[in-house]
Amino acid sequence: MNRLQSTFKAETKYQSFFLSMVVFGIAYGLYKGVIDNYLAEIVTMTEFDKGVSEFFRELPGLMFVFILAALYTLSAEKIYKIGSVIMLLGMCMHAAVPATRIFVTVSILIYSLGEHMQLGMRNTLSLEYAREGHGGEALGLQNSVYQIGTLAGYAVIIVVFFCFSSAPGLFRSVFWLTAAMIALGLFSSLHMTGHSETDKTKSRFYFRKKYSKYYMLEVFYGARKQIFFTFGPYVLVLFYGANAMVISVLFAVSSICCFFASPVVGKIIDRLGYKVVMVADTLILVVVCFLYGFAHHIFPMPVAFLVCCVNYILDSIISLASMASNVYVQALSDDANEVRATLSTGLSVNHLITVLIALFGGWIWKVLGIETLFVLSAILGLCNSAYAATIRTAPAGKEV
Repeated sequence: MNRLQSTFKAETKYQSFFLSMVVFGIAYGLYKGVIDNYLAEIVTMTEFDKGVSEFFRELPGLMFVFILAALYTLSAEKIYKIGSVIMLLGMCMHAAVPATRIFVTVSILIYSLGEHMQLGMRNTLSLEYAREGHGGEALGLQNSVYQIGTLAGYAVIIVVFFCFSSAPGLFRSVFWLTAAMIALGLFSSLHMTGHSETDKTKSRFYFRKKYSKYYMLEVFYGARKQIFFTFGPYVLVLFYGANAMVISVLFAVSSICCFFASPVVGKIIDRLGYKVVMVADTLILVVVCFLYGFAHHIFPMPVAFLVCCVNYILDSIISLASMASNVYVQALSDDANEVRATLSTGLSVNHLITVLIALFGGWIWKVLGIETLFVLSAILGLCNSAYAATIRTAPAGKEV
């Protein structure tokens, strides 16, 4: 608690915000722990079908700036709450609709719309609630708190599928439980009574020349991230035959590692600077991508599966470095409104490429193999670091 008090402004509602983060994290852990196996085992989606469903899951992110432009009169807190309501609707659909590709994809789309609205406001609220000079640490603490919740959600899935792995309707029961947790998180978020100012231009579609490098970095990062987020777990399910319990154990271990690593990465960003972090993370990423795509050629299948699990965890830790780009925006900005508008636009720029990667990634896997898919991820990561190296920083953190 002392750490939160020293990082966040006393007059803000950061306590309610962080409580909602824990609960929404639990909901995400429950959902993420079963969704890949649900799509593979119950809906019988192939690798290509998975890519199509991810296209629609990422579509709200691409449309995010237009959605926020329509809601320009609302504060960040209110948009965060609206996202919770839409998430709840989408999860109830998951639990109620027939397990067909079309119905499930529509459910994914609606849930994702609410999730992206929340995601766009989480970093904004963390930076607005943070004391001056503690932006990186605030983002790190936010990620850690969210990881606590997701870890709890994964733990529930591990126990449930260990005890009732063959019970009929188990996936739907998990979806209903997830919906209940989202409703609880929504109730917690209602205590966030702050009214952060909206963008004075009455638009969240905020392109400025000084942020051009940030937008490009979001393109590279979005493409690289999408390959691992979409197809990393699905490789373990379809290619290696991992069940929901095993996947949840992997996610749980990943959450534990990210919980401890997130504040450390945040402090590294504050002390060494965002540029160093954005450039350095790719050195590990290249090894991770190579082993994930080629492990089955190098090791026996059981060993290759373990190697991929370890590399999935490493990728999760590496992804924490994306906080650096948010701090980069804060360093360039003139006020909090500009930060919020730029991060929102960056999210849509990020998704401009992720929707294409989601759509064609499944085709690449099916036609060219998982090796090509993860080689592409490594190349995109190298492009990200090479471009980040072109950023010039002044002592005060402003770009020259």
